[in-house]
Amino acid sequence: MGLIETLVEPRTSPDQGRAAHRTLPALLAARAARNGTAPLFSDRATTWTASDALAIAARRAGALAAQGVGRGDRVALLCGNRVEFMEIVLGCGWLGAVVVPINTASRGLQLEHILRNCGARLLVAEAHLVDVVHALDAQDLPLETIWLIGEPAADALKPAYITTAMPPADEPVTPAALTDGDPFAVLYTSGTSGLSKGVICPHAQFYWWGHYTARDLGVAAGDVLYTCLPLFHTNALNSFFQALIHDAELVADRRFSASGFFDALVETRATVTYVLGAMVPILLSRPVTASEREHRVRVALAPGVPGHFQQEFTARCGIALVDGYGSTETNCVISGAIDAQRPGHMGKLVAGFDARVVDEHDQPVPDGEAGELILRADTPFAFASGYLGMPEKTVEAWRNLWFHTGDRVVRDADGYYRFVDRLKDTIRRRGENVSSFEVEQVLLSHRSVETAAVFAVKSALAEDEVMATLVLRDGETLEPLDLIRYCEPRLPYFAVPRYLDFARDLPKTENGKIQKFKLRETGVTATTWDLDASGYRLKR
Repeated sequence: MGLIETLVEPRTSPDQGRAAHRTLPALLAARAARNGTAPLFSDRATTWTASDALAIAARRAGALAAQGVGRGDRVALLCGNRVEFMEIVLGCGWLGAVVVPINTASRGLQLEHILRNCGARLLVAEAHLVDVVHALDAQDLPLETIWLIGEPAADALKPAYITTAMPPADEPVTPAALTDGDPFAVLYTSGTSGLSKGVICPHAQFYWWGHYTARDLGVAAGDVLYTCLPLFHTNALNSFFQALIHDAELVADRRFSASGFFDALVETRATVTYVLGAMVPILLSRPVTASEREHRVRVALAPGVPGHFQQEFTARCGIALVDGYGSTETNCVISGAIDAQRPGHMGKLVAGFDARVVDEHDQPVPDGEAGELILRADTPFAFASGYLGMPEKTVEAWRNLWFHTGDRVVRDADGYYRFVDRLKDTIRRRGENVSSFEVEQVLLSHRSVETAAVFAVKSALAEDEVMATLVLRDGETLEPLDLIRYCEPRLPYFAVPRYLDFARDLPKTENGKIQKFKLRETGVTATTWDLDASGYRLKR
């Protein structure tokens, strides 16, 4: 009997609740033994059964081991939604290495920080993205080797590292002897007042994501889960675990297309899907099409959709929306099944977690009063373990043994939670977190800019827009579009400011701290420059 056949032999103790069964290798083996021939994952070009995924994990782990990757090593991954992405994820999880998926829009300072902070010696990247890595200052980065997915362009930059095609899968290796708390992935979430933080996500955290989220969505054997959200974020990555645990299939599309969304649901025979707050009003703004009713989807996970859009979307498209609350650091902590949904509310606290709404001293506030949401889990390793290489930030976020979300919420007397706004200085745009600090650093690097403040203003699509107010150096002038073109290669497209204002000075406290709340209150005025109105389109 070979290695793969041995791994799929039925276990004498099939209890998935035990710690040994919350690691990726154990979950893959259990699924293959239970329902190995049913599809598990597809990128719409290639489909894997559960048995395929098990073999791919073992053999890709062999190729990583041959490269010198060992248990605990980080492997960076710069790749969109395709089978190679999941191949690296599964191989790392099998080997006990830690995958570091990077937002494919990362550029410049942000990307350099991530590669330095995670310490990855190997990067796996789509060939068309690799130039952004070669353009970085390579002097003190730990990166040594890049595996390319696809062929590089003829005019690609000269490689700064050993660059080779991603090698084929190797001989299978036995899975690492892992526990619930072993790190599975490091996911970077944008800093709110500093650099991006690498969230250390243990194996069990993703098991519980798959368990709780799928429960509220009603995921069952034979379901087809469709996502066009990026796999390098928690939302889409945990949908793989929903499929894995519940004998369903995940179909991951390359990207969201408003014109093609419902057609994709029909073509993939999806029964469950995933949308973000801004996607629903975008879809509702389009003309009605036949495919809106020809699909099989019964429910969508839809965090952050404004309450007044929920009923309209369901009535028009026949898809029930399930709201909820979670973060990269936590889990599906506030939600509810379809019949427990209340428009405009995130839901109730999920059993297995604890929550408080507190003031600035961590003292609970009465129901009906806004305060910061703080959280903790009853089960070990259902939350992240901290921030990689940032002990001070970890202690700050988990102070008093509660995770501080930085979000202002209200808890109603009947236990429903309602989101109010963010305490942290962060911006949520196009489904992405934008660090104002990182945008400011790029703006300040322009020779004409003396001071810059970046903040959020509301858009018509229930999300934030990025606005910057700038003070130029004495004697300098700067055309707004020239500044946008300067930012474009240095920032993800979604972080490039839409609105620019130029001022002689910025409002400050007595100790010189910029009072961003005053800038937010002023917002967009008649003198504000608007990128959308300029006719210029950012490259993506």
